[in-house]
Amino acid sequence: MERLPSREEALDLLHEYTKSESLRKHAYGVEAVMKAFAEKHGEDSQKFALVGLLHDFDYEMYPNAPDHPLKGSEILRTRNYPEEIVYAIQCHADYVGNERRSLMDKAIFALDELTGFVVACTLVKPSKSVSEIDPKSVRKKLKDKAFARGVIRDDIYKGAEQLGADLDELILLVAGALKPVAEQVGLNP
Repeated sequence: MERLPSREEALDLLHEYTKSESLRKHAYGVEAVMKAFAEKHGEDSQKFALVGLLHDFDYEMYPNAPDHPLKGSEILRTRNYPEEIVYAIQCHADYVGNERRSLMDKAIFALDELTGFVVACTLVKPSKSVSEIDPKSVRKKLKDKAFARGVIRDDIYKGAEQLGADLDELILLVAGALKPVAEQVGLNP
């Protein structure tokens, strides 16, 4: 069995390559969501969490496709990350063209953009409380193309479809998973 890097090793790698506080917060949020998703589905929560934490670690250094995430994949391989983690991280970028085979591959694709969008929806609330997030308001914001323009809405819909998941349930999962790390990601519980 392959040895999984510890969270501390992954955090060191994230902090080595990612200096932007907002990108670090995104990583912490996606990590929490991936972990919660894995726990809900009886999967290896440590693996899922590592994929969430590191999916964008190379973005500041290699912001252009396909360098991100392929250059990061090379770095992960030199550090002996298991290939299934490297592959899943590649799967979050639709343009890489990887077939999403495992639940982990599908989850990172589905939950990356959705996590960012739920955080954006929370930040515009006066309370900045993730507890106030509900699927109806998130769906309404999804239709507003001027809101959170950087979020690829097609990836959110396609990701839910590939998971065979109800989008409202995914929104609730994301909001619930963000509550314990709310302050770490710049929100209120």
